[in-house]
Amino acid sequence: MDSFIKRVGTIYVPVENPAISSIWYQKTLGAVENYRDEDKAILDFANQSFFLVKSKIGEKAIFKDYKGAEHFLMTFEVDGIDELKQFHSFLTQKEVTVGNIEDRGHPGNNFVYYDLDGNKFDVWSELSPTFSK
Repeated sequence: MDSFIKRVGTIYVPVENPAISSIWYQKTLGAVENYRDEDKAILDFANQSFFLVKSKIGEKAIFKDYKGAEHFLMTFEVDGIDELKQFHSFLTQKEVTVGNIEDRGHPGNNFVYYDLDGNKFDVWSELSPTFSK
């Protein structure tokens, strides 16, 4: 059976202040802001639309698994291990909280980083086949 769903169009990220978070995403990740009001900022980056939604203080896009380990909701992809290392270094220089580059036992390497509001994201050194063409 063919899937009706073709791609993820929009991702919603909880933030304390959409204006301040939008500036962080623009300066740090190269996002482009398309719209902003007091409740949200709409950004384009990584071939996605991101809504930075004003949320209660302490809300984060993180969950814990059954063992209590903290998990991210999404993984960004870069094109190869060299680009992964460059991006890791870039974020470190911007004083973003980043984890170590690690081998998780599958192809490629990963690291995690946190945005201004403490949302945790993953980065992987392998591009999906659709983007590696």
